[in-house]
Amino acid sequence: MGPTAVGKTAIGVRLGVKYKGEILSADSRQVYKGLDIGSGKDLADYSMDIELAMKINPSVQSLSTNGKYNIPYHIIDVTDLNSEYNLFDFQEDFYKSFIDCSSRNVLPICVGGTGMYLDSILRNYDMIPVPDNPNLYKELEQKSYDELKNILIKEKEKLHNTTEFGDKDRLIKAIIINRFNQSDEYKQLKENRPPRPIIKPLVLCTTLERDLVRQRISERLRVRLEEGLINEVENLHNSGFSWQRLESLGLEYRFVSQYLQGTITSKEKLFELLNLAIGQFAKRQETWFRGMEKKGVKINWLPQTTDIDTRFEAAVNIIESNRYCN
Repeated sequence: MGPTAVGKTAIGVRLGVKYKGEILSADSRQVYKGLDIGSGKDLADYSMDIELAMKINPSVQSLSTNGKYNIPYHIIDVTDLNSEYNLFDFQEDFYKSFIDCSSRNVLPICVGGTGMYLDSILRNYDMIPVPDNPNLYKELEQKSYDELKNILIKEKEKLHNTTEFGDKDRLIKAIIINRFNQSDEYKQLKENRPPRPIIKPLVLCTTLERDLVRQRISERLRVRLEEGLINEVENLHNSGFSWQRLESLGLEYRFVSQYLQGTITSKEKLFELLNLAIGQFAKRQETWFRGMEKKGVKINWLPQTTDIDTRFEAAVNIIESNRYCN
């Protein structure tokens, strides 16, 4: 794991070659079909020239196709924008993929930067899907923002974090979830839930000096704009997805949507605002990872160098020194 634009996928793919593993993506936007440039999907990264692959693991030669070694991946392009993919969906897809890999004696290699997705697996979040409750939603919708806030504070013993306040819609959903979690239906579903697989994770985190991360974010953003990021967002809107839906995806999709609607008046301003926002996001990602560490997740930090091979070799050394410990 690591913040955006530091080379997580390149390291993960090399580990996939080394150990003939498969990638389990932990990215909250790469799950959506059609979100390619803006989410940095880069599916070509999962296909490596056989010459390089053989330097990493000579035994993969027999598995090459058309001069390439393809690393299988999971939890990418699993839904479309008509659905609202959430943390529970990710957990379900992750456990299915993990069990599939384990049943074939294949090493699952989780790669991603969506902190809550990663944390939900590493600290085993206990989640049950919340059924729709339109009557309760309609009832709560009549109340003011402050009334909803007071209800949530009163009914929930411990708020997960203050972002639950958010806007009025988020408050309503938080109240509905909290009431469901205290119901007998929740208790029954929890008791009848299939057992989860036992996961003994080895966590590797890669990052770079903050100035260098910002530089790489800027360079990558310029490339994505040149590759057609604006056209991608425009085509998604023209295919029927509202600006509101696209903006809800955050970062690239929110800012480009605002540009296409005229709220952001020039491409130069779009670059400036989006570049700043992605940099702030990367900082929040690192803060999240440090927070996971404080909560007891053991993280092995790779050396802060731009050289992918050096970080890959460090990752292999950590894996080899830990592989027989558990």
